Amino acid sequence: MRRFLAATLSPLILSACASASDHRSDLVDSSWTFTAIDGDAPVSEKARLTFEGDRIGANVGCNGMGGPWRLEGGRLIAGPLVQTQMYCEGPVWDQEKAVGALLAAAPKFGVNGDVMTIESGGHSAELRRE
Repeated sequence: MRRFLAATLSPLILSACASASDHRSDLVDSSWTFTAIDGDAPVSEKARLTFEGDRIGANVGCNGMGGPWRLEGGRLIAGPLVQTQMYCEGPVWDQEKAVGALLAAAPKFGVNGDVMTIESGGHSAELRRE
């Protein structure tokens, strides 16, 4: 019985590990432009997410945020994130708070070609590879 379980589960475990590393290779040293934040178009042309080595960076149009990142169980783990503290107001501020909360929530993510989706319980984003 143990051999049967090991033989049955081993390919599943290996495919899960391969899947996570495949997605990591999709992200390392890449830049993405936000096309939607919580279903709305970004209010700034500066709305970007970058992956440089083991660092993630985000700017939605006002403050920049960044820190370490990794993938774990189909989720994007970012942080702890540091952020500049410039005064912002209006829609850009609202979208910045949404992206900060999204990244802090260990969101699910998926990459399909040049499109990435990131989703947590409260926020979502769609991005296109630059």
